[in-house]
Amino acid sequence: MTHTYNVSGMTCNNCKASVEDSLSALPNVDNVSVDLESKTATIKMKTHLEVDRLQDALSDKYRLSEHKETNVFNSVSTETEEEKSELKQLFPLFLIFGYIITASILLNYRPWDSSSFMLDFMGLFYIVFSFFKLLDLKGFPESFRMYDPLAKAVPAYGWIYPFIELTLGLMFLMRFQIDIALIVTLIVLGITTVGVTKALFSKTTIQCACLGTALKLPMTKATFIENSIMLVMAIIMLSKTIAA
Repeated sequence: MTHTYNVSGMTCNNCKASVEDSLSALPNVDNVSVDLESKTATIKMKTHLEVDRLQDALSDKYRLSEHKETNVFNSVSTETEEEKSELKQLFPLFLIFGYIITASILLNYRPWDSSSFMLDFMGLFYIVFSFFKLLDLKGFPESFRMYDPLAKAVPAYGWIYPFIELTLGLMFLMRFQIDIALIVTLIVLGITTVGVTKALFSKTTIQCACLGTALKLPMTKATFIENSIMLVMAIIMLSKTIAA
């Protein structure tokens, strides 16, 4: 008999291999095939094994559940539930953005200085986001290379990326070599945005690595908007510098 199950928590090929190996080790299991893109596991077994038995074989990182076929009559309500769930998942991202914007305004509202506001915003953005990436420096590169073109081609780039963000953040906040920081921002975030755009168009389910792996955020339009805001600010500031 063959059954298909949903598996959440997988972010890379190592996760896929881990799930396959763990489930294949169970008695009466003949074959296990995991699809990373659809987040499903197809298991061929001699006798039926309960979901709890399958779950016990997996690490706590992964959650296994029965795969149910989509019902055309309740597809609308399902999509609505998914949207609500996605917004709930993205709440930490929106909250962090709110804090960064508020702090940047408070630092520059008296007297108001839009240029300093943007520099402080970019500086705080990099510092905060690098902090979350550094919380799991081992897991972040694997998630990052799922969509960043340069990290895919050069794995070492994923390891040094959090430190690049940290350095850029300090440069913006300390007003040190702003021109260089802006150019690097355009290059680094430009490359990432290309990967994010491709992932969104392909509708591939990928975990966003913007806040590392500590917070499991889905790759959404919010990720694209977040990068775009930083790119627009960098272009504006670079234009002002060149004009001056």
